[in-house]
Amino acid sequence: MAGKPRLFGADYSVYVRIARLALLEKGVDHALVPVDIFAGDGVADWYLARHPFRRIPAFEHGDFHLFETGAITRYVDEAFAGPPLQPQGAARRAVMNQIIGLLDAYAYRALVWGVYVERVSKPEQGKTPDEALIAAALETARTCLSTLTRLQDGRAFLAGDRLSLADLHAAPILAYFVRAPEGAALLADYPALGRWWTRLAARPAFLASEPTG
Repeated sequence: MAGKPRLFGADYSVYVRIARLALLEKGVDHALVPVDIFAGDGVADWYLARHPFRRIPAFEHGDFHLFETGAITRYVDEAFAGPPLQPQGAARRAVMNQIIGLLDAYAYRALVWGVYVERVSKPEQGKTPDEALIAAALETARTCLSTLTRLQDGRAFLAGDRLSLADLHAAPILAYFVRAPEGAALLADYPALGRWWTRLAARPAFLASEPTG
C-alpha cells in the first residue's frame, strides 16, 4: 500500500500512545492527525467514518482503515518491516494476548482512571478525589501487578525475552499510574516489574511518544 500511515487521536491518550509505540518500534514513518474526544464541541462528524463510536485511535494506510488499538498494533506488526512485536509459538503468543486482555479489562480503568485521574488529575483541576474509589482501584492494581509479575516469570519482557505488543500495551498505562504517589509506591513492591518499567521508559520510542500537553 502506498502512502504514509495516518493515526487519528490525541497524544495524551493511552491507546493512541500504544498504537504510536508500535509504529515507532517498527520504524514506520507516520502522521498523527489530532482528534480530541474531550473537545468542548465534541468529535467532528467527519470522524464518524473513521470510528463509528467516535473513540480514539483510528488508523489509515492507503485505502485501508482500522479502529480498535489491538487490531491496529497487530496490523502494524504484520504489515511493515522491522523487528517482530509478537512472539513466535502459540503459547508465548497466547500469553501476550492474555496480558493485553488483562490490561484492557482490569488495569486501564483501575490504574489510570481510578488512581491517576482521582489522585493527580482531579486535584490539578481543583476537584476533590474520591478516596473510596482510589482504595478500590489500588486493590485491583495490586492484583494486576502481581499477575503481570507472575506471567513475566523473571524474563526481560512481559511475554518473553523480546519486546512485544504486551509491553507496548502496558507501558502507557504504567506511565500514568506511577505519577500518583500510591502508584509509584505499589510498583516498588514488585521489583522485577519495576526494572521492566525502567527499561521501557528509557526506550527511544517511549520518549518520542511522550504527550506534549
